[in-house]
Amino acid sequence: MAVIILLMAVKIRGYGLLLQDRVIRNEENFRYYRLTGKFLDTQLSLKQVIALRFADDNEYPDLVERTISENLSPDEIKKSVQNWRADHHRV
Repeated sequence: MAVIILLMAVKIRGYGLLLQDRVIRNEENFRYYRLTGKFLDTQLSLKQVIALRFADDNEYPDLVERTISENLSPDEIKKSVQNWRADHHRV
């Protein structure tokens, strides 16, 4: 019984993290649309989108374009951010 409860807890936690990832992708897509009038490029990976969320609105569109053209890794994206926008709501 303990193993079943442990597996359920892990599975439930996984669903929560997947939901958070989907919310972040939608928030960042809306943010990019609000700033540029265009949707985010679908070739951006989820990890790239998650890294981009730390960029300030002023540098966000340029950093997105640079990420697409240079295929920056999430670490390179985070190092490129000049004005850090913290995310205190991620669990």
